[in-house]
Amino acid sequence: MILVLAGTSDARELALQIRAEGHAILTTVVTDSAAKSMEMEGLPVLTGRLTAEQMQELIRDKCIRAVVDATHPFAEEASKNAIAASQEAKVPYVRFERQSLTYEQSGLITIVDDYQAAAEEAAQRRGNIMLTTGSKTLGIFAKRLLGLPDTTLIARMLPRKDNMEKCEELGLEQRNIVAMQGPFSKELNQALYAHYNVTLMITKESGKVGAVDEKLEAALEMGIESIVIGRPGLEYGTQYADFDGVLQHIGQLIFKEA
Repeated sequence: MILVLAGTSDARELALQIRAEGHAILTTVVTDSAAKSMEMEGLPVLTGRLTAEQMQELIRDKCIRAVVDATHPFAEEASKNAIAASQEAKVPYVRFERQSLTYEQSGLITIVDDYQAAAEEAAQRRGNIMLTTGSKTLGIFAKRLLGLPDTTLIARMLPRKDNMEKCEELGLEQRNIVAMQGPFSKELNQALYAHYNVTLMITKESGKVGAVDEKLEAALEMGIESIVIGRPGLEYGTQYADFDGVLQHIGQLIFKEA
């Protein structure tokens, strides 16, 4: 059985292709909505965050032969746990990560290393700032930006109860919350930017499937400055940016065992 750490749309498609190759699979996701998308495709799924120890136990209990880490490029903790669990359980680990985008030189785009740097950069510029990095790190930006003169923080995130509670706890006004589920077209991004009179957009470099290009393209066409947070610099080891590479690698592993 192959364990696929999933949650994104391309991870779901990869899991389907692994199954189509004749491999038994088990997927794991964090949210109920991601679990439902897996179940709709008939994919077996476990829901919830796993520690390295829990993942190691899962690998042994389910006789996992390989771990395919297809989590979001910014799910750093999940990847670290998967690497550690694979090493302890002595099973192969394979990383799939969507291709990074390359950005044309533009005075409107600033690339930073992490969330804290993005918050500090935004604090220097001020204005109407749309944050599209989700709720997990909202506190970093709220702490630095809320209350600054001539600054409004607009947060775009999934329409979940816990997200709304977090916004309330941090002091983010309801009128500055965009609770919507994507994907977002370039046109919808531009409509939101225009509605909130956005002067600065903050996003993560998640790749094309993460709709980063639509966010940036929309902002560039409107002359809006953008801050892009670069991906974490993890050493994954065996890594592929396409499905074929992962499938061939798994096939070679299974062939060696046979």
